[in-house]
Amino acid sequence: MSGTDAWLLAIIVVLVVVAAVLALAETSITRMSKSRAAALVEQGHKGAPRVERIVDHIERDLNAVYLAVNITGVVQASLVGVLAGRLFGPVGVAVGIVVNVAVLFTIAEAAPKTWALQHTERAALLTAPLVEGVGWLLRYPARGLIGVANVILPGKGLKKGPFVTEEEILALAEEAADAAVIEQSERRLIASIIDFGDTVAREVMVPRPDMVAVDHDATIGDTVELAIAKGLSRLPVYRESADDVVGVVNVKDAVRIERAGAGGGERPVTEAMHDAHFVPETKRVAELLTEMQSGSIHIAIVVDEYGGTAGLVTLEDLLEELVGEIHDEFDTDVEPVERLPNGEVLVNATLNVGDLNEELHLSLPDDDWDSVGGLVFGTLGRVPVPGDVVEVGDVRMVVERVDGRRISRVRMRLPERPGGGDAPAPGLARPAEEEASA
Repeated sequence: MSGTDAWLLAIIVVLVVVAAVLALAETSITRMSKSRAAALVEQGHKGAPRVERIVDHIERDLNAVYLAVNITGVVQASLVGVLAGRLFGPVGVAVGIVVNVAVLFTIAEAAPKTWALQHTERAALLTAPLVEGVGWLLRYPARGLIGVANVILPGKGLKKGPFVTEEEILALAEEAADAAVIEQSERRLIASIIDFGDTVAREVMVPRPDMVAVDHDATIGDTVELAIAKGLSRLPVYRESADDVVGVVNVKDAVRIERAGAGGGERPVTEAMHDAHFVPETKRVAELLTEMQSGSIHIAIVVDEYGGTAGLVTLEDLLEELVGEIHDEFDTDVEPVERLPNGEVLVNATLNVGDLNEELHLSLPDDDWDSVGGLVFGTLGRVPVPGDVVEVGDVRMVVERVDGRRISRVRMRLPERPGGGDAPAPGLARPAEEEASA
């Protein structure tokens, strides 16, 4: 081996080490979130501010690191080919390429990236100076090459995240709960917060048939009596029908007027009401919660696309989406899902299909319907009667009780084993007479 060959070998070894360090830096940066970087700063780690700067401008430095990785790999592979050709000829080039791939994969890919995954914060702190240096050196060449790439295939560059999906967060929470790192209640709260962002007012509202409202011609005394009977603190006030809500009365104000004497109980309820707050049924509850908090609003009227009243939503309804049911002394303790001794379940038809899927580990369709009753009604295709049967996938649902034209209770037979047997085609319905003969 000549002196030139020795120099080539030394440069190759150095480039392998550089490639390993760059792989370490790349993995640690992409796995480092802003919250973790901020935590490092708060803990006073040396170099943590540098890590935070890199994470805040990850699209700037990471592209430069990618370019450095490519430069290192191409140059190292080329030098290996030259050295192998000089020492062993054409056959040596082929052997050298195979050996080089194995060495690079082990030393410059698998080992450093695995270590970075296991010690992300430590790897980020160690490689932060290198990342900033590479970013300063190759920032503009990387930006120019990305511009060329966008001419060939238009794009928007590297996004700033998030680099973790909702599904990954839920999976991590599940693993943490199984390992007793967090409580099951905390896991449920995390899931509720994630679902909260995708929920709309229509899914949490009290539907119009369940609304308790008072006519604008009613007296203060009648309003107080109705509120006491129903255990409510606020009531919508309508003029012609529930589609014509003109305000909301706070029962506390009505009681104050009634107790003031001088025939206060005979005065019209309109003297105690204030303006109603209207929201579209498609409004996201996260925005609605902020809106109601900032405006000190406790009840909002939900309207559909035609301007009619779809229902109402209270501040308590929104909070229950986050922390679960909040029961007071006026709530009736009715279980939405009741398990029967024969393995079937009785379900309140107003229960949200998504909540039922989560409770019973099902996959009933919830794109076109919000409630279980809506699912049965829509699949049946007509006004239901007790005993009607609907089969969706391998779940069999029987209409147990109907109030007027509205389904109130559904009895469900769940599949005996996941994936066992041939499931019926979705959306099969059988009339009550056929069910009785079966």
